[in-house]
Parts: sequence; structure tokens; C-alpha cells
Amino acid sequence: MIYKGSCHCGKVAFEVEGELTSVTDCNCSICQRKGALLWFVPRANLRLLTPDENLKTYTFGQARIKHRFCPECGIHPLGEGAMPDGTLMAAINVRCLEDVDFSGLPVNHYDGRSL
Repeated sequence: MIYKGSCHCGKVAFEVEGELTSVTDCNCSICQRKGALLWFVPRANLRLLTPDENLKTYTFGQARIKHRFCPECGIHPLGEGAMPDGTLMAAINVRCLEDVDFSGLPVNHYDGRSL
């Protein structure tokens, strides 16, 4: 299935393809503050509909994950990184997807704080 998503102001818009069967709630210092519920997909399944220049990037710690956000409205719709085997991944904030009722999805709790 293809889902559409965006930041609040629409300056960042994207499509992502896959089966949304669960979400991840990470308790690391940034995810907890953002309140993001994440869906991890191969980076190839994410297609930006707006220019990449519309996104800003924030990294911290070991800078393995690029936390991408809209500089206009401040919303963090996605992140980008790589699995230990080098596979490029995208972390989609499902709260930024259109017409998705994620309240019934299983939530996997990830202890990112301990990394």
C-alpha cells in the first residue's frame, strides 16, 4: 500500500510504500520529546514529493540517524539511517501520515535510551 505524508505546513511531503502492521515507540532523548511513533521501511520505499532542500537535518551522539524536519513548521516526519548490514532505512513518523488510524496497531517499545 502507498501512504502519503507531510509536515504540518506542507513544505515537506512524501509517499511511502509498505505494509504498516506495527509501530515503534522509542524512548531515546529525541524520540521521547518528539512523541513520534515510527515505522521502519527500506529507504527505497520512501519518495519525497517536495525537494530534499525543504528538509533540514539534525544529528546527535554518534550521528548514525539523520533526523529530518521541516524548518518552517518544525515537524519531524521522518528519519534516515542504515542497518548494521548497511541497508538504507527510513523511519517514518506515522503521526504524519494521512488517513491512518494507528491507534489499533501493535506498539513495539524500543529502549533507545540505553544505547
